[in-house]
Amino acid sequence: MRQDADVGAAELVEVWRRIIAGPGKSWVLFEHGTCVILVEPEEDLAAQATAILREWGPVHPGSPAGDFGTSDLADEPGWVVYGHHNDVLTYVAPDEVDSEPDPFEIGMVGRSKRDQDGHELTVVHVEDRRQA
Repeated sequence: MRQDADVGAAELVEVWRRIIAGPGKSWVLFEHGTCVILVEPEEDLAAQATAILREWGPVHPGSPAGDFGTSDLADEPGWVVYGHHNDVLTYVAPDEVDSEPDPFEIGMVGRSKRDQDGHELTVVHVEDRRQA
């Protein structure tokens, strides 16, 4: 498992813009690649996403917060790792894992990144797609 790769915030924003289906979905991106999709956006998107990630981001092994699944991306290199909250997703780039990764390795990298974001709570981008 490689943890030394660093995908920049601007690159992550572009990746998430391509991943998220639906033009009307607002979302917030955190420093390590975790994205919180706001199905029912409130006034302060960053505060809303931070509250969600504070509760649902940290990993607690042996509980649902330690579980994860992976999804291959059809039109994007890399994977999305999901967990116990449907709207909290983490992107894992190909250079963050071994050359022949398995779903477990991908999931562990994504879960680790979600855990970091869930503790640090550093917002790097807010995508406000609410209709005026």
